[in-house]
This record gives sequence, C-alpha cells and structure tokens, in this order.
Amino acid sequence: METPINKEFWDNKYENNETGWDLNQVSPPIKAYFEQVTNKNLNILIPGGGNSHEAEYLFLNGFKNVTVIDISEEPLKNLKQRVPSFPDSQLLHQDFFSLNQTFDLVVEQTFFCAIDPKLRKQYVEKMQEILAPKGKIIGVMFDAPLNTEHPPFGGNKEEYTSLFSEKFEIKNMEAAHNSIGPRLGKEVFVNFIKK
Repeated sequence: METPINKEFWDNKYENNETGWDLNQVSPPIKAYFEQVTNKNLNILIPGGGNSHEAEYLFLNGFKNVTVIDISEEPLKNLKQRVPSFPDSQLLHQDFFSLNQTFDLVVEQTFFCAIDPKLRKQYVEKMQEILAPKGKIIGVMFDAPLNTEHPPFGGNKEEYTSLFSEKFEIKNMEAAHNSIGPRLGKEVFVNFIKK
C-alpha cells in the first residue's frame, strides 16, 4: 500500500532525521537571485519551507515580510530556534492549499517535488490565486526523472512549460549552473511571472 504524503509522513521524516533534501544552507541558485533583489519590502512566501535556510537568510538581510508555511511544525520550531526574532505570525503551521493571503514573490525550493504529482495542476492554480498582479515564482525545480512512488518526485522542462504557461509568463527556466554537487545537472532555475 502506498504511504500517504501527509502531515504524519513529514512529521516522521523530521522526527527520524530523514531530511536528505535539507542543504543546511541557502540553495546557491536562490541565493544568487536574492542578492540582486533591492526591494526589501516584498511580501515573500516560502511554501513547504522546511528548516528554511532561505527564510533565515532573507530575514537576517533585512527582508522582514517573509512567511514560511509548512504542514509539519518541527521545521518551523527549528527556524524559530535559529532566529528567535523571526515573527511567530510569519510561521504558518498549515497546509499550503488552505492558504488565504497574497504575496509578491514565492520561493520554490523542494516544495513542488515534495507534493503528490496529482496536485501539480492545483499547485499552479493556488500560486496564481495567492500571487499579486505580476507576482513571481522563483527558485529551483528538478529536471530529472527521480522517483514515482515517493518524494522527491521528478519532472522536466516540457512538463513545467505545459503546466505553467497558461497562467504564467516563463521568464526563465534554464539549467542551474551553481547547484550543490549532488544536484548539479538535475536542477533548473525558474522565474515565472503571473499573467
């Protein structure tokens, strides 16, 4: 029987320290993007943020409107422990699909590949719903087959183009040249702008 990918699934991963996706640092392609962003008032969301080194980096670099949402509470506690001044109101312990706020920028870092592939169309619709006009999804997605039974689920540029192009302008979707070693050649950096 297939294991459901739900709150218990992710809680178990954190409890058993099975967090191989966690880089213990900001993903280099995402960090390179952040370094070019001058508007520190952007309302930023990191969905399925996990331990969210990206949120920590942004917050400590003056981006104060950063929200992390995760279905598991453990990684949110981990972030709060590392950055005690991170506002509790910006740490959301809930399902991404139940979110009812608006953002200028969504940071995609291992969330898309963690959800059941059957939810990908719903992911695109939810992103369109929560992004402000001309809002963006930036980050990295896998460009590799990976797994079909459990996360991380793979994908490719053709699939992403077909999923996103109706509701988003695909400004950038190119091989990430600064991925960490194990992911080199398997990631694309994306920049999708809400139509």
